Formats: sequence, C-alpha cells, structure tokens
Amino acid sequence: MAIAGCHGPVREAGTVVVLLESSPNNLDPRQGTDAQSEHVGGLIFDALVKKDEHYNLVPWLATSWEQPDALTWVFHLRDGVRFQDGRPLEAADVVWTIESLIEPKLAGLISAKSGAFATVDHAEARDRLTVVVRMKRPDAGLLFNLSDGLFGVVPRGAGSDFGLHPMGSGPFRFVSQVQDKDVVLERFDGCWSDSLQASEWRPGAPAPGNSGQLPYASGQKDRAMIQRLRFEVVPDTITSALELQKGTADVASNVLTPDMVYALRDVAGLATTSGAGSNVWYLNFNVADPALRDKRVRQAVALAMDRPAIVAALWRGEARLADTLLPPGDWAAATDAELAQYPHDPARAAALLQAAGLPAGRDGIRLHLTLKISTDETTRLLAMVLQQQLRAAGIEIQIRSAEFGTFYADVTHGAFQMYLLKWVGSNEDPDIFRYMYGAGSFPPKGANRGHYVNARGDALLAQAAAESGPAAVVQARRRTEYVEVQQILADEAPTIPLWFPDNVVVHTRRLHGVAPRGDGSFDFLRDAWVR
Repeated sequence: MAIAGCHGPVREAGTVVVLLESSPNNLDPRQGTDAQSEHVGGLIFDALVKKDEHYNLVPWLATSWEQPDALTWVFHLRDGVRFQDGRPLEAADVVWTIESLIEPKLAGLISAKSGAFATVDHAEARDRLTVVVRMKRPDAGLLFNLSDGLFGVVPRGAGSDFGLHPMGSGPFRFVSQVQDKDVVLERFDGCWSDSLQASEWRPGAPAPGNSGQLPYASGQKDRAMIQRLRFEVVPDTITSALELQKGTADVASNVLTPDMVYALRDVAGLATTSGAGSNVWYLNFNVADPALRDKRVRQAVALAMDRPAIVAALWRGEARLADTLLPPGDWAAATDAELAQYPHDPARAAALLQAAGLPAGRDGIRLHLTLKISTDETTRLLAMVLQQQLRAAGIEIQIRSAEFGTFYADVTHGAFQMYLLKWVGSNEDPDIFRYMYGAGSFPPKGANRGHYVNARGDALLAQAAAESGPAAVVQARRRTEYVEVQQILADEAPTIPLWFPDNVVVHTRRLHGVAPRGDGSFDFLRDAWVR
C-alpha cells in the first residue's frame, strides 16, 4: 500500500467520522453483545457504575450503594439525570431495565445477557432515586454486570424493538442507522455528565455527593467538543487506511492491521495513540463436535501454534501472550506458573493426536477441521498463519469466512467446529468464566457457545459467587476458587487464549484529547475535541 501525505477534505465543524469493521448488531444495551454494539451503545447509554483505568468500579448513575445483607443491594441514583427526550431517569427505569432482563415476557426480550442476572430475584424502586435488588443467592459479580459496556439504563416500557430507536442518557443521542453502511449520533446537550467541570471532577478528588471518584474529568467547555459522530462501516482494512490517509475519516480504533498502522506512521495529518489493552483474542472449540470431544485433540491444536511468532509477525510485538481470559494484573488472574503451558511443539502435538486414535495418512494429515472467521483482515491473516502452522502437526484446516453478522449468527447457534474472536470488556471480571463456560450459560442465556460442561468448574464458580464477609477475605477466597477454575480450563482447553493486543487508535490531527482506555471502548470520544 503506497502511502503519501495529503490534505484532507473540509468537513462540517464538529463532525467526526469513525470507522467500524461491521454494523452494530443491536443498539439496545440489553441485547447487543458484539463489540460494535457495546462501543457505540456506550456513548448513548449510561451504566450504574463505571470502570476506571484500573478496572475498579466507581460511581456513575449510582452515586453510592450498600449491601445490608448478602441478598440485598441498595443503589442511590444521581438526581437531575434525564433521558434524551427530556424525561427524568429514575429508579423505575433502572428496575425496568433489570426486570426486562430477568423476565423475558415483560419486554419480549431473549438476551444472552440474561444469564448475568440469573441470581437476581427481582428489583424494586424504594423511592424515586433508590433501587433495591433482591437476590436469589449471593453474587459478588453483580456490580460488574451493572457497569459500562455490559449494562445501560433504558426508559421504562422499552420493548424488544428498542434497538431500532435507542434512547439513553449518555452524551450522544441516536439519529439513524443503515445496516452495513453507518450509524449517526449527535451530541446530547442536556447530558448530565457534560455539565461536570474539570475543576470539580479532577482525578483523585472525591466527587461531590458521591462515595467514590469519577474515572475522568469532563466538561472542557473552552474546547470545540464533538457535535456529531458518523460511524462508517468499512469491512476492508485497506479501504479504512485509505480513508484515513485521504482525510475522509477521522478515527480507526483497533481496526487496522499492525502493518498498516506502521505504514501510516509518517503520513501528514495523522497521529497514532496506543496503550496496553485488556481485550483478548481467543480460539474457541465446539467440544460437542465428535472430532473435538477428546481434550488431547484440543491440546494438540494449542501445541501446534507458534504464538510468539504470530505476535512478532502479525502484531509487530504490540501484544502480550495470554494463558487465561483475564487481563494481566487482574486480581483473579492465575499466573503462568499456576497453569498448564502449551509451548510450540508440533512433535508433541502429533503424539497427542496419535494417542487420541488419529494416525497420519499418506499425506501426513491426521485430522480435518473447519475454522470459521469474519472477513476482518487481521483475523483472515491470522487464520492463514494458523492453517500453515497446524498442518505441520498433521491438522488440515479449512477456513470459512463470512461477513460479521452471518459469522456471529453461526457462532451463537453452535454451527462451528472452531472460531476466532475476541472478548471486549467482559473479560475484566472473573464472571466471564460463568458466562462462557457455565452449564447454565448455553446461548441464548450466555456465551457457552462450545457447549462445555465441567461439574467441578460449575461448583467452584457457584462457590466464588456466594462468598461473603470482609472484602479482603472474600477476594482471597474467590481468587483461590477462580485459579482452580482456570487450571481446569487450561487442562481441558475448551478455549485457547491467544494474546492481549495493545489498543491502537489512528486518527487525524484535527482530533485532540484521544486517550484510549484498556477495554478498547469509544469512551475517549466523550471528551475529545476538534479543531
């Protein structure tokens, strides 16, 4: 790809064009589980609590909360928050949002997110600004499931078609969406968080009326804040790079391949901002498939991979190897020493396949498998590399790619042997293990798409969720239980965690204040400004 500097076109003041690889599947925060839905929806909706840069949970719509007992949570809401149609956001709206997730008949929803609230018995409004959540059993992961990226408060009465005309309380309001073309948002001038002054909400200072701190300062009124966002769907990464080069697009967040980012580094008018990321790439198996039921086959696939070589070649070293889905530094993450390791070893992989009753044919092939992927360029390149690496161990891979909507439908319906995907945000809390591997989390109630079942793992997950007592003691007990869960998963290999890529945002220099978060969200667009 030839890259040359050029002057971008004149664009309407305050308008920023953001590139997406695919359309959001559903902008209803109760139903959208893909990365695009969560990222775009995160600008339309607000959660009860927000993750700071260290993934600690801090006040947002809820100014404070307490647990009078193990089965009761009480949330105190911020006063003066309004939806984008002017209606006040109150406890009844939070109750409706939660109740519509735990009672499908209420709003006609069938949502994979319902599994995250399976421990909730009901929610009630004690008064206009107080929400009480009653639990069936203790669940230490509830607060995380009420945080940004996973949860957004919708107006009471919002039904199953709410994603066609979403309306929240966030800094941008929905204007339009054309599938596979674009999504348009406009600044919501009445947004409560835009009124917060940097002098009032400086990092490290207690937020007035809150029990904690806001994750960032807001309200830079002396700057030209973004007034309009157009999310343009461009599945082809080369086209995306050219759009940035020409200046017809302003932002590509984790869209371009590392080689393209490198090629654009000296283009006039463009800048690159990056930092360590928490999103994890992984290869998932359908363990119900006859060819993949034996864990030795799955272990062989792991051993046939040369992950360090892939990180060096495809990611230009801008990624950290993963042995678990939890990001490095997470309090519940197992260490390398605590987990089974799968270094690149094709000979050992072949021996495992032989032991599993899969002798080599005349062509050296022992096993034929199908790998499903989206049309994303990085994923396509990765699949081709894996195809070559696994063949050396006697595993022939057929790659089947489809546009994201079709691919994701196959994944959620279990129509795959293996697939490549990444977790965005949800893997920052150990509840990811229940959501992805719990026996009660088969779609549509969760993301156990590979139909993995382990009774010991389920018992440990239930035990970890039910721990109660002093916070430090509870966290220590839960870590012990979650480490054992990760040890089971590392041994049985229903999933192969691959790596944590750095967050890389390539943007035009007319956009300022770009500060990517670890989870790769679009939160930086809340406070970025244009010139």
